[in-house]
Amino acid sequence: MTFLEHLEELRKRIFISFLVVLGGVVPGWLLSKPLYDILSRPLTRYLPEGTKLVFTKVTEPFLVYMKVAFFAAIFFTAPILFYQLWKFVSPGLYKKERKYVWPFVFFSTLFFSGGALFGYHVVFPWACRFFINIGSDFQSMIVINDFLNFTLKFLLGIAIVFEMPTLVFFLAKLGVVTARGMIRKFKYAVLVIFIVAAIITPSPDMISQVVLAVPMLGLYGLSILIAWLVGRRKENRTGDEPAG
Repeated sequence: MTFLEHLEELRKRIFISFLVVLGGVVPGWLLSKPLYDILSRPLTRYLPEGTKLVFTKVTEPFLVYMKVAFFAAIFFTAPILFYQLWKFVSPGLYKKERKYVWPFVFFSTLFFSGGALFGYHVVFPWACRFFINIGSDFQSMIVINDFLNFTLKFLLGIAIVFEMPTLVFFLAKLGVVTARGMIRKFKYAVLVIFIVAAIITPSPDMISQVVLAVPMLGLYGLSILIAWLVGRRKENRTGDEPAG
């Protein structure tokens, strides 16, 4: 494909993804109120009983529910979005490598959803408790839009970070990374992981950052294993080829 053909393919995949997410907004809107209650639960359970989040503009509740609907649509349609991503990169793969489409879609969706669930159930409640305890000497008046922006950026950030094993698999297939190289750069990876954890984690305390960094290190270890398996398969195929 030429450069212009790649741009046209990219435009096509973005347009399809946009339509898919737009379609997912409809059920997302119908579920926006219970989903908002779920998203706000890690915070509201640490607030005094009867305390509600506030809004400062007339249109703010509507915009908040729309953001929740859009956020839900991304997760509802994640398999289709990852499939569109695959369709964009697949022209650069060999025919035998294109058979990985469904494992790619499955594991990308699995890690994406798993990262968001891990952030919601493990890291985010700790962060909310930390901030509420810090502000216990004051009257809380938390604006719903600020809180939602804070929540969505955090959960999406962790969900994207959890895509590391899938990304490494394809980089290893392309020969960009190797298990040996990842092991040699492990100490730098640890530094980068803790920096990323500090950026993503809404709480500045070390405990929350470590709680997020530990599974990221586990993902890095899993990525090394994946790169090693990919490298072994390449070596076996090379060794099986007849000489001459």
